[in-house]
Amino acid sequence: MNLAAVVERHAAAATALLAAGQAISYGDLRRRVAGVRGALGDAGVGPGDRVAVIAENGPAFVVGLLGILGVGGAAVPLNPQAPPAELGRELEAVGASGVILGPDVALPPEVLPPTVLAADPTGRPEAVALAAAEDGDPGPLVEREPDDVAVLMFTSGTAGLPRAAVLTHRNLLANVAQVQAHPGRLVSASDVTLAALPLFHVFGLTVTLCVPLAAGGSIVLVPRFDPSGALELCERHRVTILAGAPAMFAALAAAPAGDRGNPLASIRLAVSGAAPLPDQVAADVRTRFGLPLYQGYGLTEASPVVTSSVVDGVPQPGSVGVPLPGVEVRLVDEEGEDALAGDPGELWVRGANVFPGYWQDPDATARVLTPDGWLRTGDLAVIGDDGNLQLVDRAKDLIIVNGFNVVPAEVEAVLLQHPQVRDVAVVGEPSPRTGEAVKAVVVPAAGTHPTLSELTAFAADRLARYKCPTVLLVVDDIPRGAAGKLLRRSVR
Repeated sequence: MNLAAVVERHAAAATALLAAGQAISYGDLRRRVAGVRGALGDAGVGPGDRVAVIAENGPAFVVGLLGILGVGGAAVPLNPQAPPAELGRELEAVGASGVILGPDVALPPEVLPPTVLAADPTGRPEAVALAAAEDGDPGPLVEREPDDVAVLMFTSGTAGLPRAAVLTHRNLLANVAQVQAHPGRLVSASDVTLAALPLFHVFGLTVTLCVPLAAGGSIVLVPRFDPSGALELCERHRVTILAGAPAMFAALAAAPAGDRGNPLASIRLAVSGAAPLPDQVAADVRTRFGLPLYQGYGLTEASPVVTSSVVDGVPQPGSVGVPLPGVEVRLVDEEGEDALAGDPGELWVRGANVFPGYWQDPDATARVLTPDGWLRTGDLAVIGDDGNLQLVDRAKDLIIVNGFNVVPAEVEAVLLQHPQVRDVAVVGEPSPRTGEAVKAVVVPAAGTHPTLSELTAFAADRLARYKCPTVLLVVDDIPRGAAGKLLRRSVR
């Protein structure tokens, strides 16, 4: 078993990737991936080694990911827009022995692991040119056991501060099969998928990369989402599958119409995930493009898709649908018993797609996995008489910005390092553009007057951009409990 083998059986002449006006066939993709396997093997990278891939959505990411998996390594997709300090912490946390860098990704030598394959090796004596690796001697596809690590995906998910979730070959291949077994969701070789979601995010990785590759379909790679550009690509390539976060669909619906008709006329399936879908966004997409917008639910620890509303034919407002085939769900009350019918409960998930735990963190793993394999999601839901799930609340303090999870405690720890900040609480605030915005509620140090621009610039040197505050409220005091615990839900 090897996740990388999903590209091996398709017709060599069929189009796999479309990027920057270039079409890459499955035959050419396999050749390039085999060359990267050879280069990694020559560098001493083998089964179980962790190798990061830091690249925008493009051929370098896909070839790098499949090459790492194919040599038996564990791929670690990282955000190419994150500051070097954050990337350095993540590389160190997983003990990365190598990294594959996409175009325009530059990192200081001190954070780089020993093996570096770079799309642009200019000025990097330590790097091997990725293009040369792709044309080099092919390396064999290494077989792996189902429970061997395939991907380490950093998440600010169900267990607090960011940590690497272990996703095995079994987990990811199971979720691909579960998605494909869902009625009305089948992706075929004739489909064209727009990959505008970042591939370092598990939603993008599984739904817009692994599923269409397994089906033998074509993927239009979008390095950075721009609504007008995305509409043009959908029209030019006759895209049939469109997946994204609510903020992406809101931006598409609000994009200037120009003189074109309906640029999404070829779409047969549009799916929203990663954050709750506002009714108004769904209505705007239907009004503008005539498209029903289906909602799903998932999380990194479930590889990620758990439910989908596609099965019903007509989306129901607020519904995230029914569980995928092979996925069990239950709702649990505060006493640990099954919630009564119609009552909300914490959503628990079990199936072959559920991860085995967090990388080298048994305590965090024990907090979210029960001994009999149930994943505690931290999300509260109700189940209707028809079996559809509706999320009603989050049992955790996560902020979701453009579909990305932000842990308030991580941002607070950074802002507390600023000399003008005496105390701080970070909360989410509704945003029509990003779903939620990161709001910093700050008690300033005596005699200081911190500004939003100062705090944002300070945070941007240490955190990914989406984690940085975009709203600032200066207060005299922040509520805390008797033991000093921050009462975040009392802060607004």
